[in-house]
Amino acid sequence: MNYTQNKKIEQVTESTLVIGTDIGSEFNYVRAFDWRGIELTKKVFSFSNTKQGYINFLDWVHQVLSRTNKKEIIVGCEPTGHYWFTFAKYVKEQGMKLVFVNPFHVHQSKEMDDNSPKKTDMKDPKTIAKLVVEGRYSLPYVPEGVYADLRTAVSSRDRILKELNAATNRIKRWLKIYFPEYLEVYKVFDSISGILVLERAPMPRDVISLGTEGINKIWREAKVRRVGMKRAQTLVVAAHNSVGINGGSCAKLELQLLLEDYQSKKNQLEKITQVIEEETLQIDYVEQLLSIKGVGLITVAGFLAEVGDIRRFNSPKQVQKLAGLELKENSSGKHKGQTTISKRGRKKLRRLLFQVVLPMIRSNREFREIYDYYTTRIKNPLKGRQAMVAVSCKLIRVFYAVLTKGIHYDAEKLRNDIIRPQELKVA
Repeated sequence: MNYTQNKKIEQVTESTLVIGTDIGSEFNYVRAFDWRGIELTKKVFSFSNTKQGYINFLDWVHQVLSRTNKKEIIVGCEPTGHYWFTFAKYVKEQGMKLVFVNPFHVHQSKEMDDNSPKKTDMKDPKTIAKLVVEGRYSLPYVPEGVYADLRTAVSSRDRILKELNAATNRIKRWLKIYFPEYLEVYKVFDSISGILVLERAPMPRDVISLGTEGINKIWREAKVRRVGMKRAQTLVVAAHNSVGINGGSCAKLELQLLLEDYQSKKNQLEKITQVIEEETLQIDYVEQLLSIKGVGLITVAGFLAEVGDIRRFNSPKQVQKLAGLELKENSSGKHKGQTTISKRGRKKLRRLLFQVVLPMIRSNREFREIYDYYTTRIKNPLKGRQAMVAVSCKLIRVFYAVLTKGIHYDAEKLRNDIIRPQELKVA
């Protein structure tokens, strides 16, 4: 539910026990307050991130409840890394309400009580609880089912891609040192025929030793097509002219290990990509999104992994805010500040939108027309990056409409909803 500020404040009543929690990697610290912000405990209570620690926390809560006659519990905390996952699960199982406060808000308001910038495990629970009392919190969203699986799978794919790029760069570095001419013969170093040569004859002297016939024999035994004597001769000539360092057995072993690591990451990428495709296609109306030119399955999977079940939002503007694309303005009196995006929200979602919008502007006719419209309209024309933000927001609205209503994508309707001919500049 999307609570307003007033509704959030109304959740904290006279019968509510507000618990401020500072989450740590091993130990957590809590303090209890009432609806007016008066502390109900004399000292900070700490407990470990273990089953017994959580039981001790529950006993402490029950003692405070019995002493203060409170009926409801709101537990506030910062979403610190991954440490809060198990605590949130336990709190939910015990029927308590968990809310999040923004770490930025905690940082900005921690001096209000003691006029000191210090940050301690004893102080933060109080600051967090006071923010909850003031209604400055948000309700956590933990994806479930296919959305939880999709978020995990997409995160794994991002990690594997990063490691694959690192492995690729290490292999290219090795080649630059020992056989730089290889990268002139093979523009893509991981071609099948090239990898076979690197496995059997990694050094220039090894290629020379095998000769044209020997290199071609490697390919014939592996039944590799589209390469033959001409490519083998080119490789042998490059080896003769090589300026690379003459490495020994350890250099060859290093390349072997690098190639094994690279191939392992490629296999992992294929496996996780297949899982992502299977999971994504289980979600309703994904096929309608895939009918949009320039939108691929990995893009849709990444979007859903960050947003989760989009039906939980009341409007696409909430998704826009989640992506950090909400507009902010810094103005005062006669001063008119520049309007920019807030960049508050899920950074991965914002990056994904920019990554998909850029090629869509090039290849998708209607999105290109919308982009041109924003940059050439008479009233308030946008600059290039500003127009990309506007197109990204429009893409969010398209995704929202398709996934929540099940409607089919209509390119002409999209174009007519945005472009106003009378507002375009006269050529």
